[in-house]
Amino acid sequence: MAVLLLAEVTDGALALDATAKAVSAAQALGDVTVLCAGAAAADAGAEAATIAGVAKVLVAEDASLSHRLAEPTADLIVSLAGDYSHIVAPATTDAKNVMPRVAALLDVMVISDATAVVDGDTFERPVYAGNAIQTVKSSDAKKVVTFRTSTFEAAGTGGSAAVETVSVGASAGLSDWVEDAKAESDRPELTSAGIVVSGGRGVGSEDDFALISALADKLGAAVGASRAAVDSGFAPNDWQVGQTGKVVAPELYIAVGISGAIQHLAGMKDSKIIVAINKDEEAPIFQVADFGLVADLFDAVPELTEKL
Repeated sequence: MAVLLLAEVTDGALALDATAKAVSAAQALGDVTVLCAGAAAADAGAEAATIAGVAKVLVAEDASLSHRLAEPTADLIVSLAGDYSHIVAPATTDAKNVMPRVAALLDVMVISDATAVVDGDTFERPVYAGNAIQTVKSSDAKKVVTFRTSTFEAAGTGGSAAVETVSVGASAGLSDWVEDAKAESDRPELTSAGIVVSGGRGVGSEDDFALISALADKLGAAVGASRAAVDSGFAPNDWQVGQTGKVVAPELYIAVGISGAIQHLAGMKDSKIIVAINKDEEAPIFQVADFGLVADLFDAVPELTEKL
């Protein structure tokens, strides 16, 4: 079997962590060919070629691919699909936009957020906010799959795959990029950070959320938030961790003022070490925490930050 993997490329740069984890998952399916697509993707292709386990890299460069619009990117993938039994990608925001369209154009199902590969036809994926694991077997001739990267180790480097340039057909002009609106930060990306400090409704206000940010800065960590904190306006939407936010699995996850609702646990329970700070000793978060501190966060967090 042969696998075509859509790499995560943003502004010409390869998201190495997400792509390497998807390569690790895809290796169980067959020889992996990585597709790097964008207005400029040559550098990303060269970097992807160094990922261990990659057999070949395809580089597609065209202005229509500059912002990873689903329509031209899906058309490109479908034009290349004939040689592959599986078309896969990391389950990033971009891929979640592109891959369902690829599946529709190929008239097959899409298997999203796969967390394990059983065999070439069978995959596991979480359902019910991660409280159950669904085993899905597809009889489609081509499988379209996105992998939840937090459950896979990144493939190593040291590979030397061949890099080939592929042509891009004319764009159908079904969509146009208008603008990107994103917050700039010196902190690590939330989904790939080794340490995450998250705040919940218990933090109390947007101003008090600075306590969370200060602790994260001392640890070199990313900042997260529960849905309750985001809905209350304490933190921006792109910080949300949970079933309807981002899924993270850092080495260390510190949950401050978070009760531990199922929605939030679905996004962080795969973290290697979980530390909870909450003044309610009955809070559900303590049931999944490796270390728990029953204390007022307004006393504990500044003291912890100071001692660091």
